[in-house]
Amino acid sequence: MLLIHCPYCGVERPELEFTYAGEAHIARPADPSKLTDEEWKNHLYIRSNPRGTHFERWRHYGCGRFFNALRDTVSDKFMLTYKTGLPRPTWLELEKAQP
Repeated sequence: MLLIHCPYCGVERPELEFTYAGEAHIARPADPSKLTDEEWKNHLYIRSNPRGTHFERWRHYGCGRFFNALRDTVSDKFMLTYKTGLPRPTWLELEKAQP
């Protein structure tokens, strides 16, 4: 069973208590009414979906809060979880945090 660390509760819980909520750190349009239909479609539906490390949003049903995670999509390993609203960690910060 996959265990996921909730940065708000501070505990690791089974994956059944969480749901995937899409790619993290997507820049929202300042004025959506000025977007063309093509730009709006791209904003809503087109995602990078990389193979390997990927920044994602998750929601913990236990506390009901959204948080961000860095997950390897090949191994399904969560490398880092952090609270929503915090900036995306740089790769240098991530390398320093690894044991």
